[in-house]
Amino acid sequence: MKYLITIVGPTAVGKTSLSIALAQHFNCEIISCDSRQFFKEITIGTAVPSKLELQTVKHHFIQNKSIFDSYNVGEFEKEAISKLNELYKTNDFAILVGGSGLYVDAILKGFDDIPEIDKSIRDSVMINFEKNGIQYLQDNLKILDSNFYVELSQKNPQTLLNPQRMMRFVEVCIGTGKPYSSFINQKKNQRSFTPILIGLEAKREVIYDRINQRVDSMMNEGLLAEVEKVYTHKGLNALQTVGYRELFSYFDNEISLEFALEEIKKNTRRFAKRQLTWFKRNPETKWFEIDVKKEEISDYINNKILNADF
Repeated sequence: MKYLITIVGPTAVGKTSLSIALAQHFNCEIISCDSRQFFKEITIGTAVPSKLELQTVKHHFIQNKSIFDSYNVGEFEKEAISKLNELYKTNDFAILVGGSGLYVDAILKGFDDIPEIDKSIRDSVMINFEKNGIQYLQDNLKILDSNFYVELSQKNPQTLLNPQRMMRFVEVCIGTGKPYSSFINQKKNQRSFTPILIGLEAKREVIYDRINQRVDSMMNEGLLAEVEKVYTHKGLNALQTVGYRELFSYFDNEISLEFALEEIKKNTRRFAKRQLTWFKRNPETKWFEIDVKKEEISDYINNKILNADF
């Protein structure tokens, strides 16, 4: 039996340190599924593990892409599953860690098989979005996949404001002539491993305080200079993330630096809340408080395997 120990939870809760401790305990390697730590040009603002942490345990999918590369969750799924199959040839264990829920689900459940869309259609949708705004995407999705639109508006209204995801929905509808929802929730690919899900959580005020401290620490480490280096490429999808968007606005002279930092902290807190909401949906996740002893978690994993509790 092969096991994928999966560590999830909100940002700044300590997933990296736990993943390293468990990787050392089970003598295995780590697969990162943080969708912003893929990019080598952005290190500080994405909280990439330190050089010492990366040297302590072998990590995969950390700064392996450029912000100029086109990379999506489907490509990550294929590459990560291939890497896991390689690792399982010599080891029964691997660690999956990250706060990007969609990427975690892609590994654990498989990614919906959506056909490749002609580039001309994709370009057309993007041009219309740039000309007419998010309303263009919402109106088209409402027409092309009304049931999916209603479902999103009721269960996940924030998605309707996400240009990247909305453009994807609309281009698939146009390019295939079918509703986007017809391609999702199909039978997923079979996996060669058994997942063991571990969640880290803490009281809200504790998480918020850790987020505030992390942002201050990032600034001391040189976040402002890092953002300035990529400022001229601020339109890239890889840079549409908390910590970069706000400082881009500062460099555009739209807001003060002080206000930008407060916005980063506020938006990171909101992001952490969304992460918890996403991960709490899975009843198979065993949740532990942030200050739990690492041995308690490793004992839980060992007992689960020993008792075949799956």
